[in-house]
Amino acid sequence: MVTKDMPTLLDGHTPTSTETPEVITLPVNEEEHFSLSPEEEKRLIQNAYRRLLRSINSLMDDDDRRNIRKAYEMAVEAHSKQRRKSGEPYILHPIAVATICVDEIGLGPTAVIAALLHDVVEDTEITLEQIKKTFGVRMAKMVDGLTKLDSAYNAESPQAENFKKVLSTMVEDVRIVLIKMADRLHNMRTLGSMPRHKQLKIAAETSYIYAPLAHRLGLFALKTELEDLCFKITHYDEYKDLSRKLAETKRSRNRYIHEFIRPIKEELDRSGIKNRILGRPKSIYAVYRKIQDKGVPFEEVFDLFAIRIIIDVPITEEKDLCWRVYSLVTGKYIPVVERLRDWISTPKANGYESLHTTILGPKGRYVEVQIRTERMDEIAERGVAAHWKYKNVKGTSGGNDVFEQWLSEIRELLKSPNEDAIEFLHDFKTNLFAEEVHVYTPKGDMKVLPKGSTVLDFAFSVHTEVGYHCSGAKVNNRIMPLNYQLKSGDQVSILTKKGQSPTDDWLKMVVTGKAKSKIRAALREARKKQGEMGREYLERKLNGLKINFEEGVEYLLQQYNLPTRIDLYFTIANEQIDLRELNKLEVQGGKILPPARNDKDVKPAPSFDKQEKPQRNPAGQYKLRINGDNAQMYAYAFASCCNPIPGDEIFGFITTKAMVTIHRVDCTNAQHLMSSYSYRVVKADWVDVSNTPFVAELKITGLDEIGVVQRLTKVITDDLGVNMRSITMTGENSFFEGQIRVVVKNADQLNQLIRKIRSLQGISNVVRTD
Repeated sequence: MVTKDMPTLLDGHTPTSTETPEVITLPVNEEEHFSLSPEEEKRLIQNAYRRLLRSINSLMDDDDRRNIRKAYEMAVEAHSKQRRKSGEPYILHPIAVATICVDEIGLGPTAVIAALLHDVVEDTEITLEQIKKTFGVRMAKMVDGLTKLDSAYNAESPQAENFKKVLSTMVEDVRIVLIKMADRLHNMRTLGSMPRHKQLKIAAETSYIYAPLAHRLGLFALKTELEDLCFKITHYDEYKDLSRKLAETKRSRNRYIHEFIRPIKEELDRSGIKNRILGRPKSIYAVYRKIQDKGVPFEEVFDLFAIRIIIDVPITEEKDLCWRVYSLVTGKYIPVVERLRDWISTPKANGYESLHTTILGPKGRYVEVQIRTERMDEIAERGVAAHWKYKNVKGTSGGNDVFEQWLSEIRELLKSPNEDAIEFLHDFKTNLFAEEVHVYTPKGDMKVLPKGSTVLDFAFSVHTEVGYHCSGAKVNNRIMPLNYQLKSGDQVSILTKKGQSPTDDWLKMVVTGKAKSKIRAALREARKKQGEMGREYLERKLNGLKINFEEGVEYLLQQYNLPTRIDLYFTIANEQIDLRELNKLEVQGGKILPPARNDKDVKPAPSFDKQEKPQRNPAGQYKLRINGDNAQMYAYAFASCCNPIPGDEIFGFITTKAMVTIHRVDCTNAQHLMSSYSYRVVKADWVDVSNTPFVAELKITGLDEIGVVQRLTKVITDDLGVNMRSITMTGENSFFEGQIRVVVKNADQLNQLIRKIRSLQGISNVVRTD
């Protein structure tokens, strides 16, 4: 692996990017620790390569075969001395990524070549020029898109910069991001050999960007697996518990599915409709989300599976026959009418087409039924990769070019010249929405926007200039304000005013990336124009006092702690700085003389360096470690957003003020911090979790019946001896919701308390809310 100079963190180690599995370059004399002989290792690699070739279903010519072989041989040679953390030969990773590309995403020979070479420029001596010479300009561009920025690149967030680079090349060739998705999936599947704190960083980044991106690209199976793998890392106990419960109920579920399907299958066969019916269990993460959202135990989650009816019919007959199948199904079982979803007439923004309904099946259990054609199923499973196949087929929604519209939106975001990478990442994430609304222009054109979009979002989706001058809208012929949240079916006519322009408050009213990006650009331009007046005023003032302009600017930037000159000029133009203070300064030769100061008044600048190491205490004498050291060596504080207590799994985050804040790994902010600023995340763990009291808050819901408060207080105070700080209860419609603050020693005692309360009669759910 080619190493480059990188900034160091607390522990002195260079920050490792989460995009690529860690590589260890072994000297030849250290290879004997690996368990396989060179011959066995060679056979292992060759077998993996043969599996890859067998999985390629698309047509290949002789050039394709030759180039795949050349790419394989180049990658084998380039990675020959490298190992993954697990100890296996590194070349197995690019082969696995290429196999995922063809076998699970449906890409062809060009993607195989790019996947085999995706790490050679970054991790070996191979150059882009060599790739270009051997495989041509297009392949060099693809590999460059898959190669991270130079690790010495000075950026606030290397992760965000690298992701922005991938997307800038994706708009030219969408296969680049699909290969990146395959790369991430294989990294997640093989994450077990990584240290725990790095697993958490990679899982956070995957949850924050890659799983939503897989959904937006229509890769349902890949998105589902990524979510389950992340859930397994971040909530292992819950994952293990739900896995066990699903395994225990598998046999009874299969019997029920068979019983449910049989009459439908018989009816479809009698009708002469070629079909196949699958019973698809919900993913573990989806079951967990349902438990959390509904506030019910596992035993009360009835729709643990969905039935998928896939029919094989000509494209011209798809819609009619899907509705005919719906009629057959609802003729056998009672439908829940309000749960009907027609994504055939109006496909989702990611190209997904299907007819969904919820049925009341045997034994009063709810079952989700999905009705689609073979073409729709291929697009649902392989998303954008399958979409292009049907793009110009008459009678399909491919003609709507849903992915091209989306890529056009990404191009717009990338055009903002002053947009920093983190702002871009957040704006891009809003384009990965799972829930959407369909609204219409006065002419009947449909716009698909994220759920929660406002009149202002709609205005910017029509045109940037319409957005800039938007003053309100007529929604279904009624005047509505800028912040009105749109609903599916709304017809919107934007009202504009010539003198209207964006304000800071507009950023709070919009959710779409395009609107945010355009508003920020307008505000920056306005700020810059106002700043010019401030600059002219400052220049005149400094000339009058005979102070060198550069000297005066640097003095004011430090004095008022402003980040840029534009901020300084803008602040002066708005009279937030009183330049008369400059009259009190002593000036000599155009320079400002520092005021006389008492050394006792001078406070040391905040530092993130370790303090002089105290004598190490025996294990257990201090409570917390940061990067393996006594936390007392650093300036640190516990995050108020999640209030970690001893025993919680935690991590440290370096703030802009050179302090470390300690967060729980399941903190609501953890995913954002780890994905956008993973280079500022440091390892933290508890040493002694025994006796320090901490306050925790629990939210409890259940049946509002006589004696419930008595049962709760008995368990908390009498059975477990836990002190209560406060308790509040509100009841409505036979249910109550309570907030209880308790003083506990550590997370183990808190978890024991939660389990005990959950077991009480009439209690439906208990969650920690701090």
